[in-house]
Amino acid sequence: MIFNYEDDNKLIKKDVLCEKDKFTHLYRLVVRPDNTFEVSIDGKSVRDGKLEDEFDFLAPMEIKDPAQSKPDDWVDQMKIPDPEDAKPDGYDDITAEIPDPDASKPEDWDDEDDGEWEPPMIANPDHKGPWRQKQIDNPAYKGAWEHPMVSNPDYKQDDALYNRCVDCTHVGFELWQVSAGTIFDNIIVTDSVEEAQAFAEDTYFKNKDGERAMQEEQQKKLDALAAETSAEAGGDDDDDINDDEDLDEMGDEF
Repeated sequence: MIFNYEDDNKLIKKDVLCEKDKFTHLYRLVVRPDNTFEVSIDGKSVRDGKLEDEFDFLAPMEIKDPAQSKPDDWVDQMKIPDPEDAKPDGYDDITAEIPDPDASKPEDWDDEDDGEWEPPMIANPDHKGPWRQKQIDNPAYKGAWEHPMVSNPDYKQDDALYNRCVDCTHVGFELWQVSAGTIFDNIIVTDSVEEAQAFAEDTYFKNKDGERAMQEEQQKKLDALAAETSAEAGGDDDDDINDDEDLDEMGDEF
């Protein structure tokens, strides 16, 4: 959803997602004089709210007080190192690996030929990794500092956000798609929800069940053809019918 406001395109903050199957769908946008809107898909409401809340039409009502800043002595560090916790003596001397105490030199080991035997190394169970000082609650902690808010002098209320289309002459679609074949039809712009609903009943809802019944019938034919082809090929999966491709080829029948 995109509205043009003061020569700037305003996108809805959270997208309204389109349907992704191959059926026909009905999309409706209702904009009301109380500056609210509602989006429905196939007659079911999927998003509604206030235009001012869902679009950045207006400057914010409040801003951070430019005359205020966090005091220099404000403490917002929740934890501090425990001053009573010190690294144990010799901690850094504990190696990560030690010779395996259970290993022994093989009986056939020859020091002259094989060199001096050294036991394999294993992880040292006493090695705890880098020492980290314990953390405790900071007694001086004051909490997160919140910047005081003040009224925004640039904020201006607009009671006519809904009335952006004056002397409308066109209906446009801004599209990005990765496959061809999308069709837009039966478009109506009206100031009557009842008129739009009657138009929808005579177009989308009138044909919806028939479209799905036809698709199911075509799918049955595809399944039967795939089974027949697979049987003739001895069950070779490589010869199975590609349902999506065949549905596209059969598009004219829809």
